[in-house]
Amino acid sequence: MSDSELDYRPHRWLRGGHLQSVLPSLPGRRPLVERRARPVLEASREILLDCGEGVRLQAFHAAPRVSRERRSVAVLLHGWEGSARSLYVLSLAQTLFERGFDVVRLNLRDHGDTHHLNRDLFHSCRLGEMVGAVRRLQWLFADKPLLLAGFSLGGNFMLRIAAAAPSAGLQLHRAIGVSPVLDPARTLDALETGWALYRRYFVLKWSRSLRRKQTHWPGEFDFSRLLDSGDLRRMTDELVLQHSGYSDVREYFQGYALTGERLAGLQVPSVILTALDDPIIPAADLERLARPEALRIQTTRHGGHCGFFDSLAGPSWADRFILREFESALRHPS
Repeated sequence: MSDSELDYRPHRWLRGGHLQSVLPSLPGRRPLVERRARPVLEASREILLDCGEGVRLQAFHAAPRVSRERRSVAVLLHGWEGSARSLYVLSLAQTLFERGFDVVRLNLRDHGDTHHLNRDLFHSCRLGEMVGAVRRLQWLFADKPLLLAGFSLGGNFMLRIAAAAPSAGLQLHRAIGVSPVLDPARTLDALETGWALYRRYFVLKWSRSLRRKQTHWPGEFDFSRLLDSGDLRRMTDELVLQHSGYSDVREYFQGYALTGERLAGLQVPSVILTALDDPIIPAADLERLARPEALRIQTTRHGGHCGFFDSLAGPSWADRFILREFESALRHPS
């Protein structure tokens, strides 16, 4: 394991941490990104994954027509309240697809249009079903190496899946977390005390998701009073206590934090890519991570949260970084 700061130098006008954090989901970019991603979108076919214990999760698989020696499968995971159609996911998916990778875009429970698939609510400690999803993909693509990449909460999940791989019987070649959530308690603090736009964004998207859940499961849920509050911490506290099985919010946060010893037993070669100007994930929390040999931490001075843009057209710098990492993993398997 080694820490290093990468030589990522965006144009001066693209160096703001807030700008880099807003660009990945800016609605005006959707037509441009979807136009570029048309090949991977047209090739994608829905898969409903049996994750065990009656849980089903949705994924979209795209297989390139070009032949590739020992074709591999890149499994991509969005962040909280994103989806398999998030712009940063589509951009990376197309970048990998055009280089001959099979691409699987996963949806977390209750993300995208999947609120009808499972009765119980999503929460971030549902690691077992995500391990089950990757195990099912390993069975479906038994002759192909699996590589994982996730963004924000999705990056957190992918790193936890990598840490659980030996005991779960998973054979993974690499895992990459882009701007992964390190300590969720500190991330919530950052959202509450930072730029109000982020807090409003997540409250709006989470509220829409809860309304969809309520619509699909009439009589099971009533979030009306909670949604009226518009308070991110109150929503977190009440939903954790009522629907996560945890009696204490601090214990819940610790349940999916990467800090402490969570990654100490990591054996899958893994990378954390994060920017020092990320306004949502405090860079100081990197010092609180275990440092196994399998983990490499790569930081950049700029990049914001899941940004890493060096232009507004084409793949992001992070897309190209992940492509290089995945191609290296195939050339030099551990």
